[in-house]
Amino acid sequence: MRIDVVSLFPDMIAALCKGGVVARAIERGVVRLKTWNPRDYATGSYAAVDDRPYGGGSGMVMMIEPVVKAIRAARAEHQGSCVTVYMTPQGKPLTQETVNRLAGFDGLVVLAGRYEGIDERIVDLEVEEECSLGDYVISGGELAAMVLADAVARQCGDVLGNAESARCESFMSGLLDWPHYTRPAEYEGLRVPEILFSGDHRKIRQWRIEQSVARTLEKRPDLLERRRLSAEEQALLEGYLERKSTESKNESDFGN
Repeated sequence: MRIDVVSLFPDMIAALCKGGVVARAIERGVVRLKTWNPRDYATGSYAAVDDRPYGGGSGMVMMIEPVVKAIRAARAEHQGSCVTVYMTPQGKPLTQETVNRLAGFDGLVVLAGRYEGIDERIVDLEVEEECSLGDYVISGGELAAMVLADAVARQCGDVLGNAESARCESFMSGLLDWPHYTRPAEYEGLRVPEILFSGDHRKIRQWRIEQSVARTLEKRPDLLERRRLSAEEQALLEGYLERKSTESKNESDFGN
């Protein structure tokens, strides 16, 4: 996977190469990351990359020519399938499903906007997808581009060192991840669930599925509206809800 980021602040993107998953992917040759600065393609005596918006208004807009040239220079180095993604609050929310799909390309060109935004004709000419981290505004697209690069890199080769790690993470199956615990077994009166000490892998597996479905229902019920539970998941969820209802009733009876 090759990831090219078009940004006015390439030093921010370079931080990805210094540690974590992306750095590991680059070191193993699984991912190649390169930045492209539109300033290198600016013309005129001041090499400007932004200008006042037509029609008036506050702020500045990234100019079309240097950005388009940077995108095209990046794409020219790609071989195989490639998609250009613009990180913008106006894009569709970035989901794990989108990340998995983008990871299927041979390369990505990611555009990080700045100021009040980019000349809309850049989108018309060069952008194939628009993605958003959420319904809020940050100072620039670099952080969003870094999030996308990290998420995609996690899906490449054996970057995580364990393919099961990626498969079991939240959202990979459309559900939230189950709870995780490590040493010590007890801390300030909170103890790791006994089932995890049982050595019974079948029961542990069922507990994890149950917890995954239950916490999705409790924390992100909207996800269940888009996902059909398997017979096993449904049965485990029903057992969990029945048990919680009984526990709640017993606590109520005890209180009376």
